[in-house]
Amino acid sequence: MAVREVKQERAARTRAALIRAASEVFAESGFAGASVSRIAERAGLTLGAVYFHFKSKEELAREIVTSQPDLVVPPQDSQGLQHAIDVTLTWAYQLLDDPVLQAGARLVMDQEHFVPKSENSHQQWMSILLRDFRDAQVRRELRLGVDVEAYARLVVSACTGAQMQAQLETSRSDLPNRVEEVWRCLLPAIAVPSVAKKMQFGRERGVTE
Repeated sequence: MAVREVKQERAARTRAALIRAASEVFAESGFAGASVSRIAERAGLTLGAVYFHFKSKEELAREIVTSQPDLVVPPQDSQGLQHAIDVTLTWAYQLLDDPVLQAGARLVMDQEHFVPKSENSHQQWMSILLRDFRDAQVRRELRLGVDVEAYARLVVSACTGAQMQAQLETSRSDLPNRVEEVWRCLLPAIAVPSVAKKMQFGRERGVTE
């Protein structure tokens, strides 16, 4: 039993090292510019070790993209609109130095090569934001008539666009400010005024660099 546990731990460490190495290579070179041999070299592993865990570059990229939401956990529990704010700002701050999230951001335009449309990152984040908006609706945090699907889609698109523009202009250094700006512009249009006043951002929630 002890030998099996050691092997499992070693396999888990190898897999984690591969994902990190692949993330760094994808973040630097994109999907087309990355190669399995380069990923293996970055991880300090043989090609055989890579193919033992992942059958292809596509499988590695899919693992990185589909794991993104699991990596973004706000420091405080929250519901409804506050959770939507917390999760997007946590993502923005983590993206500054998390290679797996950075790889996901770089791979966003190449997802058709390795992820079905129904599972791509837009759909993943859309489901999270839609759940938060529906929760906010039940909690009576939203104005009457707010189209929760449309606004969930809008937030995901705005954050994606903010990330791309921040990368071009500031190497993403001001991404958290841009995401906060999205919410400060959006809240008056969708939130009940008393609720909008209570929403907290960034350091107020412990969401920082």
